[in-house]
Amino acid sequence: MFAAYSPFVLFGSFAILMVLGVPIAFSIGVAATVTFMLFVGIDQSYFIVAQQMASGLDSFTLLAIPFFILAGNIMNRGGIARRLIDFAKVIGFALPGSLAHVNVLANMMFGSLSGSAVAAAAAVGGVMAPLQKKEGYDPSYSAAVNIASCTTGLLIPPSSTFIVFSLITGGTSVAALFVAGYIPGILMGLGIMIVAGVIAKRRGYPTQPRPSVIEFIKKGLDAILPLGLVIVVMGGIIGGIFTATEASAIAVVYTLLLAFVWYRETSIKQLPSIILESAVTTAVVLMMIGCSIAMSRAMAFGNIPNMISDFMLGLSDNPIMILIILNVVLLIVGTFMDMTPALLIFTPIFFPVVQKLGMDPVQFGVMMTLNLCVGICTPPVGSALFIGCSVGGTTIPKVIKPLIPYFITLIVVLMMVTFIPFISLALPRLFLGYAG
Repeated sequence: MFAAYSPFVLFGSFAILMVLGVPIAFSIGVAATVTFMLFVGIDQSYFIVAQQMASGLDSFTLLAIPFFILAGNIMNRGGIARRLIDFAKVIGFALPGSLAHVNVLANMMFGSLSGSAVAAAAAVGGVMAPLQKKEGYDPSYSAAVNIASCTTGLLIPPSSTFIVFSLITGGTSVAALFVAGYIPGILMGLGIMIVAGVIAKRRGYPTQPRPSVIEFIKKGLDAILPLGLVIVVMGGIIGGIFTATEASAIAVVYTLLLAFVWYRETSIKQLPSIILESAVTTAVVLMMIGCSIAMSRAMAFGNIPNMISDFMLGLSDNPIMILIILNVVLLIVGTFMDMTPALLIFTPIFFPVVQKLGMDPVQFGVMMTLNLCVGICTPPVGSALFIGCSVGGTTIPKVIKPLIPYFITLIVVLMMVTFIPFISLALPRLFLGYAG
């Protein structure tokens, strides 16, 4: 009887709480509790929500999130970004607007290691913005390149976003998701570099001096150990030596040795503050995950995913049109909701739709992550946009127009990932024997 009203109660209460400025995790949890009241009453609803949060977080896979967050924070303090930027300089020296290409390459490398677009935008952008300004680059151009490219690390593994997606979808292979992110992430970076190069050529931005062979070797050797983390983590996962969760713990040990023993740019006295910062970030993420699991259960109680699935499939018989509609909805959602809550809320809603269309879960995970990457670069709540403008010494109104060509590029790559399964599934099938 009440199932027909559950979508209005769930999303209506969630929207009201968000408008009132209630933190998103609490908005999700309260909306789930109110929805459960329709079916089991007030007393039982509290118990069920608490139970769902506790049981949902009792997952070995989720242990990877705090470990990867800690590893990323250690790298942020350990001088890793500077070494990757120096290496990127000797790779992209000859390209028009070479410092912009250095920014993209460094974001791809550092973002994949830290697993955070915001950290990449801050660490890499903070170093590159003064260098580009000194060479006569428009700050809005530099900031746009940094903002658009910092998202590549969310697709190039290891990525906590894929771990969350795996949990929500009931066990999609984390290893397959990790490997699947490489080609789309690289395509994003290459697309941004092409656009940046064309604009730089028109504006006459300079190239960098050719590095000597000795300098090239030295910068390459400096970057080997940071990049070795990807080889260790992904090599172990692909080779079946350890799981993604075990790989995250190995990543912490690796970065600790790198920052505190090898480079020694971080003192042991800073370790407690690094751990505290990681614990706070982890608590925020896991709180959202726990509340979102309760919301997913509430949606299942009310049969909401199937209602939405039937509605969307009833809009058109053409799978292409349905996927375009789905992408448009996610692009709109991404403009006012950060990536993690958007992923947690909308994955259980849209997953049944793509399953009925025959889309592979790994391809959908990559598509959804890439789509929401665009959102963190857009106003009004784009976290990468705010950080990129801050470190780039410019304002949001000034950077919106320069960002438009990069948005178009990212959407082109998104359409490729949506309609060409090979882009996402080729590497999992090649290296993991993935049968999806």
